[in-house]
Amino acid sequence: MNPIVIKLGGAAGVSVAPVLADIANLVRAGYPIVLAHGTSAAADELAARVGHPCRQITSPSGHVSRYTDPETLELYVMAAAGGVNKNIVAALQQMGCNALGLSGVDGRLLLARRKAAVRAVEGGRQRIIRDDHTGQIEAVNGDLLTMLLASGYTPVIAPLALGLEGERLNVDGDRAAAMIAGAVNADALVILSNVPGLLADYPDESSLIRHVDPARLAAVEGLAQGRMKKKLLAAQEALERNVPTVVLADSRRAMPVAAALRGEGTVIGERVLSIENDRLQIKDLRLRIEDGALQTAEQVTR
Repeated sequence: MNPIVIKLGGAAGVSVAPVLADIANLVRAGYPIVLAHGTSAAADELAARVGHPCRQITSPSGHVSRYTDPETLELYVMAAAGGVNKNIVAALQQMGCNALGLSGVDGRLLLARRKAAVRAVEGGRQRIIRDDHTGQIEAVNGDLLTMLLASGYTPVIAPLALGLEGERLNVDGDRAAAMIAGAVNADALVILSNVPGLLADYPDESSLIRHVDPARLAAVEGLAQGRMKKKLLAAQEALERNVPTVVLADSRRAMPVAAALRGEGTVIGERVLSIENDRLQIKDLRLRIEDGALQTAEQVTR
């Protein structure tokens, strides 16, 4: 059985407890799970407590990321690896799940190249930022994760990477999860946040787009707002690494992981997974575009 990789968002409004309870239940039923998490709200809170202002960078393509100067990096490491990660591990352990906390620095789990220069748009003008400690992941130690899973552990991964010169780097959690999913040959990547998925008319949650053909991913990118743009980019990168299905789904509902695997969210790919009678079921989805709308042409249960 191939793993399922879950990315738990770190923004305000994300419901952590139901996600962890669902993961513990799935692990108890025998499903191998790798959990990657975000840190944005916790890092913002820590920065506010010490009086260090947070700053966001918007790229020319509209992608939003955290500006990580040296002081921000120290705070981010504390929040990600020392705070959020260990809280999640402790909570899973309390539920009987043998979680093991890592950052990408540990065991060379995530290797990244530091971005020498970052283009940002401020006040309608582009500028170059050169002291940003963020990185682009180039390699994942999938063997380490496979070994941990085989030994009965549930890896919990904080979004930090080791740079090519041994430095610590902030990396995007969604894109890190996509790389991890590819490295462990995951059956699915589930990205859980504080919205139901990709919305056609943000913030109207009733406008959820339920299925996207991978070939049409670029066509719907213009609908994404804020951090959703990075989630679509992560989905594309996961699909390019032969992950068959990515689901963008809501952490705020009951049993959010199981719901996402049933297709409750935005399914990007040609199949969805579901847990039925403690067995993983696969459903193929054939999608077509008609009059600008996605239509389900066929659904077959294997």
